[in-house]
Amino acid sequence: MATLDYLKQATISSQRRHQARMQERVRLFSRPSFTIMVWAMLDFVSALIAGFIAFRIRLDPVVKPTTHTVLRHLEATAPLVSIGYLLVFSVYLVVFARLYGLYRSQDVRSGLNEQRLTVQATLTSGLMLCGTLYVMKQYSVSRLVVALTIVITLGFLMARRAIERKMMQRRFLQGRETRNVLIVGHGRVAHALRNHLQALPHMGFRFMGFVSLEEDAEDGANSQIIGNIQNCVALARSLFVDEIYFSTPADKQVVISVVDEARVNGIEVRVVPDLYDGLAWNAPVEFIGQFPTIPLHQREFPRGAFLVKRVLDVFLSSLALLVLSPVMLVIVLMIRMDSPGPVFYRAARIGRKGRTFTCLKFRTMVANADMLKEDLEHKNERDGILFKMSNDPRITKVGARLRKYSLDELPQFINVLRGDMSLVGPRPPLASEVEKYDLAHLRRLDVLPGITGLWQVEARQDPSFDSYISLDTAYVENWSLLMDLRILARTVGVVLSGTGS
Repeated sequence: MATLDYLKQATISSQRRHQARMQERVRLFSRPSFTIMVWAMLDFVSALIAGFIAFRIRLDPVVKPTTHTVLRHLEATAPLVSIGYLLVFSVYLVVFARLYGLYRSQDVRSGLNEQRLTVQATLTSGLMLCGTLYVMKQYSVSRLVVALTIVITLGFLMARRAIERKMMQRRFLQGRETRNVLIVGHGRVAHALRNHLQALPHMGFRFMGFVSLEEDAEDGANSQIIGNIQNCVALARSLFVDEIYFSTPADKQVVISVVDEARVNGIEVRVVPDLYDGLAWNAPVEFIGQFPTIPLHQREFPRGAFLVKRVLDVFLSSLALLVLSPVMLVIVLMIRMDSPGPVFYRAARIGRKGRTFTCLKFRTMVANADMLKEDLEHKNERDGILFKMSNDPRITKVGARLRKYSLDELPQFINVLRGDMSLVGPRPPLASEVEKYDLAHLRRLDVLPGITGLWQVEARQDPSFDSYISLDTAYVENWSLLMDLRILARTVGVVLSGTGS
């Protein structure tokens, strides 16, 4: 016999499922983000290509099967009807793919679940298409072509999503684009969640530490407790944390306070189900691997826009290296003839989320320039952390010319191809500079560093560190593809004017 507690929990679970379904319907008719539009366009084009292939491989029933004759590109009897039904199928596919959540982040969905949803969305779209053709009495449309279109579309979508996930997992295993995680609590559930995340490195989660609910908690036997709930968000910001997980019950007002502060800082917050009744009635349960969580606050990451940005980075960097290779060869010879030392200057720089990488430049200073820097600190002409002086004795003759037109930064196109940098973004800082940053300054490390950026085209000669930080922060907070294109266009003028130093 069912207990009152069981009936209450069953009623609550039913309400949550109903509200989650209602939320999905509302999301379907809401204004799509740029990311959703990119993924939807890829699915739409995949369905169109599959339809055209189906037209090409269908055999003409009049011709003997042994000849394996292929039909023309479109059926001559009803070309408009054929194209029309193909467009209808493509629209159905996009609608059901969004309804089943295929355009949401892949981070909280397994590959098997994604493929299952892909099959479900494609077959449902195919059934809707068959129903539409039956209602419209379009008997001239070949049922074989319809079947082939559905099968080929399914193959395209499953293969494309599998390749995308494999590429994403490879980046995760290389330590790129990982999602840093803090866990509030350090009990049994917290350790189970930590172990689960560490057992799934291909999903891109990186555990950063536990946060205690007690203000005066000591590490004791658990050396992974790195702070308490009072400084949770500040700690998360300093560690470039993307998600905070509540694994143990806490005061409702404390959780709300953390969520509000995390929302301002662009950090997601999740809780383990059944710990916080009343805080997440409308939130669906999302699985991290096999671990159920409920999101209290989620940030919409423009993955589609960043995909386009990455494609532009790779294309333009490859083109630049190809076109400028003769110029770079001349620069190599000039550096060799000018002064002893290596051609390239390799420096450890801090990239996105504090990741260290080797930044490449043509050497413009004497070989022991870093050792001489300490003796010149008192001549620094920049405010605060940055170091710059107009008549730096370490700069070589060829180096001065390279700096004037920013030619020393050409090797950084290689960094862009590697994925360490982007064409546009904040300049990569030194580790010694980052150590002096305030918490708010870390905002500029939320994106990939760039060869050029807003500061370079707006205030390159401004010695103020505050101006440097404020422009980079403005770029991060207001980023768009159009802004990148404008900065690239203005960079050409800045380089040609020779304002570098």
